[in-house]
Amino acid sequence: MRATQNQGQDGKTDGKFTIDDQATKEIIELFLSTEESLNDKKINEVFSEHFFKSNFWLYWRTMFAFEEWHSAMEMRRYIMRFIHHLGGLPDLSALKFTKFNQYESLVLPLVAHLKANGVQFMYNTVVTDIETDISAGRKTAKKILYTQDGKAGTINLTENDFVFVTNGSITESSSLGDHKTPAKINTSPGGSWGLWKKLASKDPAFGKPDKFCGDIDKTKFVSATITTLDDKIPPYIEKICKRDPFAGTVVTGGIVSVKDSNWLLSWTLNRQPHFQKQGKNELVVWFYALFNDVPGNYVKKPITECTGIEIAEEWLYHMGVPENQIHDLAVNSTNTVPVMMPYVMSYFMPRALGDRPLVVPEGSVNLAFIGNFAETERDTVFTTEYSVRTAMEAVYTLLNVDRGVPETFASCFDIRVLLTATRQLLDGKKITEIKLPFILQWLERKGLDKAKGTFVHEMLEKSGLI
Repeated sequence: MRATQNQGQDGKTDGKFTIDDQATKEIIELFLSTEESLNDKKINEVFSEHFFKSNFWLYWRTMFAFEEWHSAMEMRRYIMRFIHHLGGLPDLSALKFTKFNQYESLVLPLVAHLKANGVQFMYNTVVTDIETDISAGRKTAKKILYTQDGKAGTINLTENDFVFVTNGSITESSSLGDHKTPAKINTSPGGSWGLWKKLASKDPAFGKPDKFCGDIDKTKFVSATITTLDDKIPPYIEKICKRDPFAGTVVTGGIVSVKDSNWLLSWTLNRQPHFQKQGKNELVVWFYALFNDVPGNYVKKPITECTGIEIAEEWLYHMGVPENQIHDLAVNSTNTVPVMMPYVMSYFMPRALGDRPLVVPEGSVNLAFIGNFAETERDTVFTTEYSVRTAMEAVYTLLNVDRGVPETFASCFDIRVLLTATRQLLDGKKITEIKLPFILQWLERKGLDKAKGTFVHEMLEKSGLI
């Protein structure tokens, strides 16, 4: 089940997008817009209630954590970037997963590889500033200022020393609660935002961090890990995902969203064990709530005020656990750890061109920005690929590597993909079945008659539009 309702029952989305003619028109108009025309525009400025009532928006907002006040520019990029995966949105069949969690599967092997090749890591260290010389059209990093274990230090730089800055972070200033304690919010900009703000004050080419981190109420949410400790809760999971969660294969295959949840909560269970040291009888569930400041359906307060036990109670209620068993199972059959992330949705805040610095700002001699707050063409934030692509662009540019950065997959320029996506968005309806103005209906009939026996007609048939 991609979505549930009524305490663990099927959400009846039936793999449909339920986009009406008005919403279809709005999606097409956004697709055809230029990025410049979407400067600082919010999603709710380009879509109406017709769109927001659709299953498409339910799938979209819960999968990617988009809110109505987020960037229309970024949403357009997502539509163009993943249009070839549109058919997988209702069941998340396009997703791929590492065997274990991403830290153990990706980060630790990379760290081991880098250390084996002589890379030095400095821990308990905060870079507080990068002194730069900005003159004569050149930008040169001259000195790194940092503290390590509370002690100040400096690294002097020459033009042949390259500085790659990950500016901003969605996990900055995150704070943990525990089974009996809520996760308290920390509004500090922390090291990553603090450094970017200092750099941005030196030159407009270094971007505008406040556009992304300046409104915590619009960028925060609470997530949690719920670890089941015995055999009492797994049957409720299996009822929804239709798979044995202990079978060692992908379990939910992506998030399950609760349509009628006041918090608009979602949860997911990847292949178990998710952590290599996880107990054989344990399942690790990831949980998040898109709406932070409204009372839950079972726990009558916002998730921001909830202990791990209370979060587990709200989840179990929506899983269909009988109410007289919920508290006992939450207390004794789970260990639930909430985390408050004040900047987790900062990627999606409304922006204009230039708010994110170029990977290598114009005139930069030895300083580059990498990660999801640097600007590169056509790709979408919140992805591993964006981080990799900006890093390749930075290294290839500053080190004069004669190699092209792999282009973002150009699915939005493939007419076959566009036709198939159109059919999927129309929930299988033919173009002759959708409502068009009279003159377009007449042109459609005449055009289809003329197209018979041509490649155009063949493509329309293959895509299922006629």
